[in-house]
Amino acid sequence: MSSAPSGLVPRESLVTVAHVIYALHAFSALTGLVSAAFVVTAFLTGWPSIIAAIINYVKRSDVRGTWLDQHFSWQIRTFWFALLWVLVAAVLFVTVIGIPFAWAIWVITGIWVLYRIIRGWLALVSHEAMPT
Repeated sequence: MSSAPSGLVPRESLVTVAHVIYALHAFSALTGLVSAAFVVTAFLTGWPSIIAAIINYVKRSDVRGTWLDQHFSWQIRTFWFALLWVLVAAVLFVTVIGIPFAWAIWVITGIWVLYRIIRGWLALVSHEAMPT
């Protein structure tokens, strides 16, 4: 089991919370795979991901100093960077020339979101910290 430099071990209930957060994000992202929405837009606008992001912020202080802290940061960064790229793509979409680039950004960001959910969740199952 990996641990943070402080050596603090998180409560098992907080590990469960991290699993729930990954599951909520995964549910939203997978909704984009089986619907007409993009993965990334389903991830950002789906209520499960929004709830997951709120839980991340509410419980973040509880995991501070443990290896779970890095998972919470990983999840929060995934959400906000995905939002940033969606906004960049939306600005490009407004221009006729930028439409193909916007579509590409949405698809690539969706793949990136799926990668981050899978990689993070696998590390969580193994009780490993995420890279900072």
